[in-house]
Amino acid sequence: MIFMPHNFLLVWLFQLLSVGVLGGGIYILYEWYERELVGTPYLVAGLVMFLWSFGGRFISLPLLRRPGAEEPKFMRSKTVQRLPRPDGSVLQVEFFGPEDGQPIILSHGWGPNSTVWYYAKRQLSDRFRVIVWDLPGLGKSAKPKNNDHSIEKYARDLEAVVAIAGNKPVILLGHSMGGMINLTFCRLFPEQLGSRVAGLILVDTTYTNPVKTCIFSNLVRKLQKPLLEPVLYLTIVLWPIFWLMTWLSYLNGSLYITVELSGFTGTETRGQLSFAGLLSALGSPGVLARGTLAMFNFDETDTLVTINVPVLVVCGGSDIATKPVASDRMKAELPYSERVTLKPGGHMALMEQNQQFSEVVRSFSASCL
Repeated sequence: MIFMPHNFLLVWLFQLLSVGVLGGGIYILYEWYERELVGTPYLVAGLVMFLWSFGGRFISLPLLRRPGAEEPKFMRSKTVQRLPRPDGSVLQVEFFGPEDGQPIILSHGWGPNSTVWYYAKRQLSDRFRVIVWDLPGLGKSAKPKNNDHSIEKYARDLEAVVAIAGNKPVILLGHSMGGMINLTFCRLFPEQLGSRVAGLILVDTTYTNPVKTCIFSNLVRKLQKPLLEPVLYLTIVLWPIFWLMTWLSYLNGSLYITVELSGFTGTETRGQLSFAGLLSALGSPGVLARGTLAMFNFDETDTLVTINVPVLVVCGGSDIATKPVASDRMKAELPYSERVTLKPGGHMALMEQNQQFSEVVRSFSASCL
């Protein structure tokens, strides 16, 4: 699941519900043991609530989705470079495909790590030099010592990845926050457009504060200051507790509900839903909260008209995290752009409609040669 400002509160509410179910089960069992609650129904209710808290995913997941032909899994490359950064972070950069292939640098969204590109790595690495990296603090990339999780910091990290991509001009592909990083890269390093960078692919992303382009944006914007930001700062302080709550919601299966609502449209497979849920549970809540706060300051509206390389704008037709209207705006402002809509597809269409996604990426990238 991608952590965006609009769904952080939803995740938090489901985590509280998970704690409530576990606490309620323990309380009922204790009161039954003390004979304050008498009768077998209380024992059964307490046991069900307790067992559901640690094994509900094994029941809910098969009920939600059927298995697919090719389910995603963690796939890492043996060709790796570790890039130390001035702020103390260390980037994990992995390479797939032929060394002389056209380089495509994939920047993932906020929440998972580079293993989210399972299908793209398999489907594109026959021809292209696919380069993936973990954003600092996620996956195998160490977080910065100064706790700088700004979009500008990540754009400078991306510039370091571009520097080791080889001699051929690269295609920058970014999903969600990864697309936001690409746009900031274009502002900070305009001289690289057309020389080191041959084209951009912006996937389910936005050009401004994502609160303004998500579902229920008017309501979420009003809640940003009085509710969202305090919850995010609280998460930074109490991150170990929030991490335990996250894993509890993963074990009881409620995390799949938030993943389904925020990322998919119902055509995903059981393995895709399970994989996305596990990826979202692996990220440190403190790191995720800092990055989410950084998104509130993001605005590259004026950058769009300055991008002088071909751009492919891709969006899921039913994306609620970044509504298709954001893609419409980028298509209208970018000088050299085309737009593709994946249907049916939500914010995680790159996984749900992975073959269709790889086809449009392959076609656009080949046209940039």
